[in-house]
Amino acid sequence: MAALLLAEETGFLAWAKAAGDFFVNFKAVYAVEIILLFLLMTYVSKTLKENDATRMMLAYWVLIVCVGAAAYGIDFLSAQFYLYFLLILSVFMLIIFNVEIKKSLWDSQVNRENLPDTVFQKESAPGTDSAERCIGDIIRALQNMSKNNVGALIILSKGNMPKQVLQSGVKMDADISTQLIEGVFFPKAPLHDGAMIIKGHKIQAAGCFLPLTQKTNYPKDFGTRHRAGIGITEVANVVSLVVSEETGIISIIKQGNVQRYADYDMLLSALRDYYWQELPLADKKTRGATK
Repeated sequence: MAALLLAEETGFLAWAKAAGDFFVNFKAVYAVEIILLFLLMTYVSKTLKENDATRMMLAYWVLIVCVGAAAYGIDFLSAQFYLYFLLILSVFMLIIFNVEIKKSLWDSQVNRENLPDTVFQKESAPGTDSAERCIGDIIRALQNMSKNNVGALIILSKGNMPKQVLQSGVKMDADISTQLIEGVFFPKAPLHDGAMIIKGHKIQAAGCFLPLTQKTNYPKDFGTRHRAGIGITEVANVVSLVVSEETGIISIIKQGNVQRYADYDMLLSALRDYYWQELPLADKKTRGATK
């Protein structure tokens, strides 16, 4: 019994001595490393939480605690090993959610210079009648272009398009109409190769260039227009409407997921979901009551 108490006392003294040596030899660089590591782990946890990866976040912290306990209890596992483990594990988690991280970064790049205009447009958002008119005009334009095999790419934005994308095209700020949409995408028109950005009841810009998806698991007949429509939904919370120039097939793209052969009902549902978020609260209550 005495030997056991002596061993415990010796172990405590050794731990106390190690702790004392740590604080005696403590340097400012250690504080910087600890703060940066804490910020990294906090950002990883925040990213996992925002993307509903609760189980993965739990596994992340369980690994941190378990490996930390092992590094403390096993002699050949040094503190440097534990530091490298934390860095590699955190970077691995960020790589898994790189698309979601890019999306959140792009969504935060709202053009601050146009903030007063954005506020004004939000306050003067279209009502139910105006929204239904916009929906009808967009669907008619898409179906007309589909019948004539005219390629088109329309982006339904919530005001979160990156500034670089808007500046790559021509600013329009025009009311939505079937004739105007078809005119922009007319094969010989100067803006037909780019994307049209719609925000609420306005055509914000046309002829815009979008980032292309880097994924390869899509049909071979997907050209640049489809890859651009997919790519923008991977980095921004928008909806892409694509008309194939070769087949006339209409596709609806959300978060990188492509829904092909979109008919009238599918387009109506997608556009109403979009404009439902744009409607003022009073119109939402009215529309909800009439559903």
